[in-house]
Amino acid sequence: MTYLRLSITDRCNFRCTYCSPASWGGKKDLLTAAEFARIAAVFASMGIQRVRLTGGEPLIRPDILEIAQRIATTPGVQRVAITTNASHLERLAVPLREAGVSQLNMSLDTLSEETFRRISKQGDFAATLRGIDAAAQAGYDSLKLNVVVMRGINDSEAPALVRYAHERGLTPRFIELMPFGQGTPVPTAELVERIQAAGVPLALEAEDLSSATAGPARYWSSPTGRVGFISPLTQNFCGACNRVRVASNGDLRSCLGGRAQAPLHQLIRGGASDVDLALAIRGALGEKPEGHRFTETGNASTLLPMMGIGG
Repeated sequence: MTYLRLSITDRCNFRCTYCSPASWGGKKDLLTAAEFARIAAVFASMGIQRVRLTGGEPLIRPDILEIAQRIATTPGVQRVAITTNASHLERLAVPLREAGVSQLNMSLDTLSEETFRRISKQGDFAATLRGIDAAAQAGYDSLKLNVVVMRGINDSEAPALVRYAHERGLTPRFIELMPFGQGTPVPTAELVERIQAAGVPLALEAEDLSSATAGPARYWSSPTGRVGFISPLTQNFCGACNRVRVASNGDLRSCLGGRAQAPLHQLIRGGASDVDLALAIRGALGEKPEGHRFTETGNASTLLPMMGIGG
């Protein structure tokens, strides 16, 4: 494990159909900035090199800059990244970069304001586009545009989203819909064919699974830039998983597709030492399954919503 996904809130200003059920009330007793920093430090002492701050929407936390700066200055942490819906980036893109964040993954599922409203329910389309443009000008080492693809809703927009991203120096990544919410997934192979048919030639790049920052995406090259695809259903990548997740209340989850967890927050607030935390982390990771169970009949109904896990 070299990659920690740290959810700092399970609340969001959007209500996307694939992530956030209307009934989601949120967790209580969210960790403080100091507690997040302590967890990151323990993980870094165990070999974690990359930390991604997720949510919910992480930028709605008023102490987001403090959290980012604390973790960016943690010994052993080589890179801090954030996944965001971009709606607050017009104001925060530069301060986050100055706080030590080197990578942003921004979500944009459509270039249509009408479709955006259909998917996000209450998101601000104009603010999202302004935020993406602000990030593109802020000097980040890496900027990616995440697109969750849903049949009949936004799958026809893939070529346009590739062009939009490349015009701004972003790497678009198309994600197969996972069984956490509403919608029908589109297989990656079909999407690759659609993009190529629209006049964007793609060539599959060699994978570098040895990198400490390697993620689940497989990348294709084109004349205007790279295009990524994340395919949890049709091109399972569990065998190369290098990540562990901690939810906003301190629950450690060794697998996105499971329910097994370790309550790090209870240990911290119960006076546990860093050694105690490390032992609990090792114990939980020792139970990490060989693969997810998304495709098993009936399993989707037992999964927590994406908003409650941190993605």
